[in-house]
Amino acid sequence: MIKVAVIGTGGMAKNHALKLSQKDKSKVVACCDISAERVAEFAKTYNIPETYTDLSEMLEKCDFDAISIVTPDAFHAPIALQALAAGKHVLSEKPLATSVEDAEKMVAAAKKAGVINMVNFSYRDSSAIQRAAKMVQGGELGRIFHVEAHYLQSWLTAKDWGDWATSPGWLWRCSTEHGSNGVLGDVGVHILDFATFPVGDAASLQARLHTFDKAPGNQIGEYKLDANDSALMIVEFASGAMGTVTTTRMATGHMNSLALSIHGEKGALRIDLDKSYHMIETSRIGADGKTEPWESHYCPPTPNIYERFIESIASGVQDQPDFARGLAVQKMLDAATESNQSKQPVQL
Repeated sequence: MIKVAVIGTGGMAKNHALKLSQKDKSKVVACCDISAERVAEFAKTYNIPETYTDLSEMLEKCDFDAISIVTPDAFHAPIALQALAAGKHVLSEKPLATSVEDAEKMVAAAKKAGVINMVNFSYRDSSAIQRAAKMVQGGELGRIFHVEAHYLQSWLTAKDWGDWATSPGWLWRCSTEHGSNGVLGDVGVHILDFATFPVGDAASLQARLHTFDKAPGNQIGEYKLDANDSALMIVEFASGAMGTVTTTRMATGHMNSLALSIHGEKGALRIDLDKSYHMIETSRIGADGKTEPWESHYCPPTPNIYERFIESIASGVQDQPDFARGLAVQKMLDAATESNQSKQPVQL
């Protein structure tokens, strides 16, 4: 039985607590949060026996094998480095870190510790994107020319997920002083992974970021609302393909929409997670050289990130996406910020 501790007990921690407790394989034995009240309530809700408000104390007193980090972005690196130094396996929420430098330290520490390390690019759970990666990398679409990807949210214009302006859980995501890299670090990290996972590494990236006025003086209480709300990116892939990647949290009408299309010399594919996590559409160039109609294909479910993390620990075989992949995506995030400032493409 693999014993796991959850660090951070906010909104996303629910998924970690539920999915890391796998029958006959793993269980969550402890949770840690700086708020004693919050961690106590979390432990009660998910039947977790031990609670802590200090990571060092938990590492000293609690018997466990792995941690999952579900804290605000700025705390991913220091928590992971401390856990890795103690020899613990680590699953970290995305983004891996808030800078390339910190991500590189995490990769090096994981390699030195010789433990399983993964980053929660949760949309890899889609069996459709897993099928897409095999198709593209197996040459089924031939040479890839063009890629389009978007991740659209609307929680800054609609209240379907609550009132962001009155909730610290949302407000911190709008404030660089509170560790946020805006939409770029919040969901841009997902769509950059989603687009480059099948097609391959980016060679260069050009970006335009924008922060919209959202309150008087762009300040609500202690939160200065200065993090980016929309990101438009032009990506040149190492393979020579070109692509556009866009993301925003101001897309009224889209609660959580993620889509990808890939176009090659032999055919094309598209995925729309609003429709299904397990459906991929394809179009081929027929023997007569003409475009065949789009067809839909069901892709049987594949193991989710939590299952693959536990299986990696059990088998000792590192699965993906690992910290090295998290570093590669972090380089794209940092390049987008640099490009926005310089108004020039950035080589990766």
